[in-house]
Amino acid sequence: MSDGHQQNGHENVPSRQRRRFPGISSRAYEHPADRSALVALRKLSGFDTVFKALSGLLPERSLRLLFLSDSVRVSDQQFAHLNDMLRDACYILDLEKVPPMYVNQDPQPNAMCIGLDEPIIVVTTGLVELLDEEEMRAVIGHEVGHALSGHSVYRTILLFLTSLALKVAWIPLGNLAIMAIVTALREWFRKSELSADRAGLLVGQDLTASMRGLMKLAGGNHLHEMNVDSFLKQAEEYEAGGDLRDSVLKILNVLPRSHPFTTIRAAELKKWSESRDHQRIMDGHYPRRAEDKDTSVTDSFRESASSYASNVKSSKDPLMKLVSDLAGGAGDLGGRVRRGFGGFASSAPQDRPPTDPTDEPGPANGTDTPPRDN
Repeated sequence: MSDGHQQNGHENVPSRQRRRFPGISSRAYEHPADRSALVALRKLSGFDTVFKALSGLLPERSLRLLFLSDSVRVSDQQFAHLNDMLRDACYILDLEKVPPMYVNQDPQPNAMCIGLDEPIIVVTTGLVELLDEEEMRAVIGHEVGHALSGHSVYRTILLFLTSLALKVAWIPLGNLAIMAIVTALREWFRKSELSADRAGLLVGQDLTASMRGLMKLAGGNHLHEMNVDSFLKQAEEYEAGGDLRDSVLKILNVLPRSHPFTTIRAAELKKWSESRDHQRIMDGHYPRRAEDKDTSVTDSFRESASSYASNVKSSKDPLMKLVSDLAGGAGDLGGRVRRGFGGFASSAPQDRPPTDPTDEPGPANGTDTPPRDN
């Protein structure tokens, strides 16, 4: 069991025991979409070799020197309370090698886990000053979760490619090619953030603290002005509100982001905390690292596809509801789309009886079988 630590000068909650997860595999807490992508990458022949060859091209060495020279390395002598939390997080998730952690002067609350050869964790002063002890435990657990999952490798590549895209922005085709990769990596990384949020909950083992931390990231250090239930209702309103135009705007808004929106993260984490999967982990029933080599790529993709299908079916978003209806063979597609776009429908021509056989509604291929991905 892991105990909390009391440090002079820091107002901590009383020490309490936390459950430990010996040998836990990152598969236990990874979002299905995140997990299937990682399993597939890990199975690729020569994948590790290729990325290690890239290490000479990526600015990892300079990043390490930069943080070493211009940030404060966490230790027993510096930010000792953070060092205790880091060691606790690694103990709980059974990460044998404790990654180095740095505090960087930056008023913007942020944290990241980067590195190709070995991960390093960086937290900003803005984050340290914003969060209390239990909230910070969840954040450090979040970053240790990234390290255990191997996310630091892809995060480093994403940072490098984003920087490269800015440098070659004047080359239209070159920039488009790089941005296509960056967009795909961002989509994966947003899913990886949901995975790491779950790891943070496993480390902190305090859902309320995780919720508080996410609310502070959204609204600052004004907890007396915020309410968890109301905050979660924002996520419901965001998902269900508006029409198809709003659905498209949601997609466009999230594309340039590396993280999901904060209310969505809170809702996703609360949902997972109430799931059977989370309860099984807390009861000691979870995948072990020793079994990772036997993981089936096909099973992971099947689980990911099942998760996406379930999310689409249960989603209240207008676009997702339309997709679900189409998958279910719902008719009157034109009418549904016009109604979905709300204001546009009033200016569209009214439905009229078909005057030509080609106008008759029905599947184009003459069958009721819905289309499926290959």
